[in-house]
Amino acid sequence: MTDHLITKYGARTDSDCSDAIDLAVRACELSGGRVVVPAGTFVTGPIRLRSNVELHLAAGATLRFRTDPSSYPIVRTRWQGIECLSHSPLIYAYDEVNVAVTGPGTLDGGASTDNWWRDTKPVADWNRLLEMVAAEVPVEKRHFEPGHGFRPSFVQPYHCRRVRIEDVRIVNAPMWVVHPVLSSDIVVRGITVDSRGPNNDGCNPDSCRDVVISGCSFDTGDDCIAIKSGRDADGRRVAVPCENIVVENCRFGTGHGAVTIGSETSGGIRNVLARDLHFTGPNLDHALRLKTNSHRGGRIEDITLRDSQADALTAAAILIDTHHADPKVTGAHHPTIQTITISGLQIHHAPNTLQLRDTPQSPVHNLTLTGQPAGSCAHYGAEGN
Repeated sequence: MTDHLITKYGARTDSDCSDAIDLAVRACELSGGRVVVPAGTFVTGPIRLRSNVELHLAAGATLRFRTDPSSYPIVRTRWQGIECLSHSPLIYAYDEVNVAVTGPGTLDGGASTDNWWRDTKPVADWNRLLEMVAAEVPVEKRHFEPGHGFRPSFVQPYHCRRVRIEDVRIVNAPMWVVHPVLSSDIVVRGITVDSRGPNNDGCNPDSCRDVVISGCSFDTGDDCIAIKSGRDADGRRVAVPCENIVVENCRFGTGHGAVTIGSETSGGIRNVLARDLHFTGPNLDHALRLKTNSHRGGRIEDITLRDSQADALTAAAILIDTHHADPKVTGAHHPTIQTITISGLQIHHAPNTLQLRDTPQSPVHNLTLTGQPAGSCAHYGAEGN
């Protein structure tokens, strides 16, 4: 394996190394190997990974990303379940094979309320995107100019195969942290996510297949792991499920749901196994959270949580909600939820074990809890709280 040290391409600590990193990536693409960030703090703009390139952060290395939106070119991305052309993710790969981000170093997105977190969802741009979807505007024409558009994901392999994200520490993300889209054969192993800003989900497999998330630690400002498959009409247009997902041996400290399905479920989600997890709290709401509604639709099935331990949760250990953000059930695409299995879940402290909020149009089928979890069960229909 050939190592391409970024300092050999002109990178210097505490200065903008965007060009040097890009030169190293392009040289590495020719031979395969690693682009190595040595110990020290290096400033960069967005990084575009190529096939057979591994970005490796050595011990003591920090890549700190610029926060000026104009530094981020417009690329094809998926934002909250809708495809568009908007700001590039901080680390991005499109239609590549064998890409990786590894090493014990730190990726620092630099996000704060002074920059990316200041305007979390630009109303005019969001409404414009929804109008484009309703008018069936092709993705290539859903173009947002630099300075407009949306906060980017941190690490986004898009339409890629054989992806590995391993060992790195990731902090201060603008938006979702690790966000593979329409990709397959993905391993996320041993990473630490400590990013507590708005919508800072830790890991979001999005219409992906064959994913392993193992040995990771999450402290987030939203859901820790959120498995998704597109939003509403645009998700149904793409029609690609998220399937064959294994989550194992992970720790969850801060966030809404530790393992969450949704709420973008329009393409369907199936075959998810979560096992040997530790929900440490104290600022974690749910161990398992399923959320969807009558606008999302989709089929959610074969979801298993087993052999896991919850030390402290602030809300129901398990929440299943088929009218999330849709209390009056106003849509026409009622989701299907079936074959949910929870076994061997030890709960030391939680207000109750299960909160079920389904509707007559979307009843939950074949829900099984086995073992002896402590707590109580609450069931609410469409008019529940």
